[in-house]
Amino acid sequence: MISTAVSVPMPIVPRRRRTPSDVAAASPVDGPRRVLLAAPRGYCAGVDRAVIAVEKALEHYGPPVYVRKQIVHNVHVVSTLEAKGAIFVDENEEVPEGALVVFSAHGVSPAVVASAADRGLRTIDATCPLVTKVHREAVRFAKDDFDILLIGHEGHEEVEGTAGEAPEHIQIVNGPHEVDKVQVRDPEKVIWLSQTTLSVDETMETVRLLKERFPTLQDPPSDDICYATTNRQVAIKNISPRADLVIVVGSANSSNSVRLVEVALEYGALASYRVDFANEVDERWFEGVATVGVTSGASVPEILVQDVLRLLADYGYADVEEIVTAEEDLLFSLPKELRATLKAAGDTSHALGGRGTRPSN
Repeated sequence: MISTAVSVPMPIVPRRRRTPSDVAAASPVDGPRRVLLAAPRGYCAGVDRAVIAVEKALEHYGPPVYVRKQIVHNVHVVSTLEAKGAIFVDENEEVPEGALVVFSAHGVSPAVVASAADRGLRTIDATCPLVTKVHREAVRFAKDDFDILLIGHEGHEEVEGTAGEAPEHIQIVNGPHEVDKVQVRDPEKVIWLSQTTLSVDETMETVRLLKERFPTLQDPPSDDICYATTNRQVAIKNISPRADLVIVVGSANSSNSVRLVEVALEYGALASYRVDFANEVDERWFEGVATVGVTSGASVPEILVQDVLRLLADYGYADVEEIVTAEEDLLFSLPKELRATLKAAGDTSHALGGRGTRPSN
């Protein structure tokens, strides 16, 4: 008789969090403990607009409301909307014919719009207006027969949407390491565009190298990297040289959140980590740390930052100084498909996306 060994997985035992006194004893800190809190941080106007669009669709049309891809790249936001009746899908084919689907803030290609029409889907386009601007630039320069070098991360939803506007004219350049592989038809008719959520520094390094190869490479009519991405990177650049540790609140698939960790390390932070929630913060990070920098990506609700600040206070980092490097007051109108419904219902509670103050949930 042959016996077969059965592997039984070990149960997951929660790690016991060390007490503040344990951490202090392990590695004393010279000087007072403090937090440098970046501003701006968190929700941008495009994210706010997209989230409100789903909330209002659920309120006025009732669940379920289908959303193609994550409306924004944040675990908490997606799970909160799911609890209210949103159903997130990867493709239009997963949406029942005739149902309502919301396109995410990252934008979609014309092929996605056409497939929705073929299935008779009702649509709300929550694409960020700054992403739509890049789409229009791609269409315009393709019409003029330019080769378009799209700097961005291949596979990212925003890049797929932009590239889909003119696939025969667009090459994706993932970063400086791919510049040598770029081939164009006419070096005199080349322009670069970019994903809106990239590292400003890395993007400009890619552009610099491209211009070494193609000296007449044209710049986009206006900056493609969005104001919120730039502002959050500027803020963390200001804080990082003074920080022993930088904590970035944001999800792993949020490009701008991941970039903030990279920027923090590049500009002098001794350590930097990304977390979705406060319970992911490892108290061992605090050993020997006097100054903690805190920021959040452009799709992060402020409540998640406040949770991190409460945890930091428990470990002696109760002195919080907000470092303000810019003021943001940009507002975007809600998607036109939704505005008509809200107007007919007499709902004027959120005619604009961008709450003006940081959201609490």
